[in-house]
Amino acid sequence: MLMKKIRFPFVLMMPVLPLTAWSLEPQPINVLGFQFLPTLSLAETYDDNFRELASDEASSWITRIAPGFQLIAEDRNSAHRLIYAGVRNSYEDADEASHTNHLARLDSIMEFTDRHRLDLEATYRKAEETTSTAARTENDKFHSRSLHGLYAFGAQSARNRLKFGASYSELRYDNRGLLNADKERDTTGLSTAWFHRLGGNTRTQVEVRHTDYDYKLANNPRNSTNTAILVGATWEATAKTTGKVLVGYEQKEFDDDRRDELKSPMWEVGIDWEPRSYSTFSLKARRAFDEGDDGSDAIQASSASLAWRHQWIERVTTNLSLGLAEYVYEGQDRNDDLLSAGLELIYSPRRWLDVSLGYRYRDNDSTVPDERYQRNIYRISVAGSL
Repeated sequence: MLMKKIRFPFVLMMPVLPLTAWSLEPQPINVLGFQFLPTLSLAETYDDNFRELASDEASSWITRIAPGFQLIAEDRNSAHRLIYAGVRNSYEDADEASHTNHLARLDSIMEFTDRHRLDLEATYRKAEETTSTAARTENDKFHSRSLHGLYAFGAQSARNRLKFGASYSELRYDNRGLLNADKERDTTGLSTAWFHRLGGNTRTQVEVRHTDYDYKLANNPRNSTNTAILVGATWEATAKTTGKVLVGYEQKEFDDDRRDELKSPMWEVGIDWEPRSYSTFSLKARRAFDEGDDGSDAIQASSASLAWRHQWIERVTTNLSLGLAEYVYEGQDRNDDLLSAGLELIYSPRRWLDVSLGYRYRDNDSTVPDERYQRNIYRISVAGSL
């Protein structure tokens, strides 16, 4: 059976601020049969608390240079893409915080027939973080490697489809001595999902996930296994909405018999509503166990965010975002409530050029006084492509 040509969407990897959503419409160039898509963004940021501290806040102007590119090869039944994104952050008033991040990812899609498809992804990341660090004056420095595979059985138009996933990742820290050694781990995941088409582009979904966390520090009490069962639905282009709603139950069982297993309801929601072609509302919500930090066994994370992207005229777009999150630190007497908000104005004088003004606010209210903080981030940036 003749299949349609597989194509990757052009995704711009510009890690500036989380709220950034560029309006660029890049034009790839042909290089020896590959589609080459370079991008570059420059930003000047003022951050009044880049360590997210309750007192003695550290502030600085930050100059950010972010080059990146995609290299794509596509044919009728396969597509391969190499992505690189780099970021250099130079802190004017805190040279010890300056750092360079790198991200490289290789994606492959292979559609053997209309009923058999294999998606593969390999990622390498080397980065530093200035927030929630183990030492107040030193960045958390780490690198990670991951492999993901997803095999799908069943045609897109079939009433039933199955997907089988497997993943493996390594997280290692590059700080001095044993700083952050307790966080180093290998993670192995398996998943199975069944999709049943109800009609049109709407399908029910039943999914089982199994994840094993193997920490490298000897006798680490966080070694554990997570099991989750989720049911729900996914849909596309139905009543101007696209999204998924999954609800279920998650259990975390520790290898250390002295620790009680954790159980909790779990959900994942992602819905985009487009009342007009120039206006989109995005709702995301999640409840799940995250890995422990700052001495906790695990973190029960619940979050919800709402974003609105609106194009007022041909060259002017705004992004508004609001987020709420609660973090319950299991094994500690600590609860955090995080409020975040963002506003961004994007002016696109050319197809290949964006100029952006942005502001982001974060307010963390914790039962532990030293973990409370407020943070304001102001940014102006320019992004370009071919």
